[in-house]
Amino acid sequence: MSEVVEAWKGLAADVRIDGTGIPLPSTRTYGFLQRTVVPVLRFFLRIKPTGMDRIPRKGAAIFAANHLSHVDPIVIISTVRRKLHYLAKDEHFTTTGVSFVVKATGQIKTERESGGSDALARASDILSRGRCLGIFPEGTRSKNTEAPFLLKGKTGVARLAASHPDVPVMPIALVGTREVMAPKIHKIPRPWKKMAINCGEGMTWNSWLEGNVDASKVEEMVGMEDAPRKQELAGLYRRFTDDLMGRIKQLGAP
Repeated sequence: MSEVVEAWKGLAADVRIDGTGIPLPSTRTYGFLQRTVVPVLRFFLRIKPTGMDRIPRKGAAIFAANHLSHVDPIVIISTVRRKLHYLAKDEHFTTTGVSFVVKATGQIKTERESGGSDALARASDILSRGRCLGIFPEGTRSKNTEAPFLLKGKTGVARLAASHPDVPVMPIALVGTREVMAPKIHKIPRPWKKMAINCGEGMTWNSWLEGNVDASKVEEMVGMEDAPRKQELAGLYRRFTDDLMGRIKQLGAP
């Protein structure tokens, strides 16, 4: 174990995101849909996948992608061949049609009034149980009317990675999904349009630390008062997130 990873253990209590303890939904129906509906989707959708061999076949993982369209989660779920849990807005669980899909695939409801802390706690539940989390670091679909569409990432993904430092974060670039169903333009998908999904090399928080932070810096943070320590942690979260978004861009995100 490297010195910086060993030093990071001194900050474990500061970065840990406690889960809610609420049981996760069953994925039995999800598995059935993966065996029946997903192959049909892959047949009809014009998706070109690359880098799928980089995806871990077992254990927890965070799949972080750019967000261009309503169809993005469907494209990812139908391609990566892992059971992914996304944090879905509460209204998705009451909207006709949409509610069946999010419930059947084990997506996690987040109450709008409870804020981001509840969402991160539920995300931590997913990772602690060895399952896979799907996340869009931008936080919303890009509303830009022309490229570049990629927005600045929010640091929630970094906080989750720091809390689960051995869980790989898989950068994913989606290309063409906006042409299939652009926000506020297309009411229904246009599945004949070409799409691509490119998966990069996964990086854990620990592996990122080893390449970007000195052990002496982490040791210094351990001895700080709460306020300056939080400020330093926020800086690390921002650096990790910017690095992740840069990887997504390099993979072809428009």
